Amino acid sequence: MAKKKTPLETDITRLKEKVGARKATTENAKRDASLRALRKRLKRVQRKRRTLASRLARAQGKKKDAKPAAAPPA
Repeated sequence: MAKKKTPLETDITRLKEKVGARKATTENAKRDASLRALRKRLKRVQRKRRTLASRLARAQGKKKDAKPAAAPPA
């Protein structure tokens, strides 16, 4: 069976917490490879969320009562 997908918002908050915890425990944040990988994953998820929001906003067109672009509930 396929694994259930988690909403992007929860992924972003989970990764932010991981990055914060890792940054607090390491003494040299610039040379920590695992911290850099976590940051890259966070940025990738944020970029995915932004592209989805812009795609939905573009699909709305010029509708007057259009809601702000946000990801639909999963």
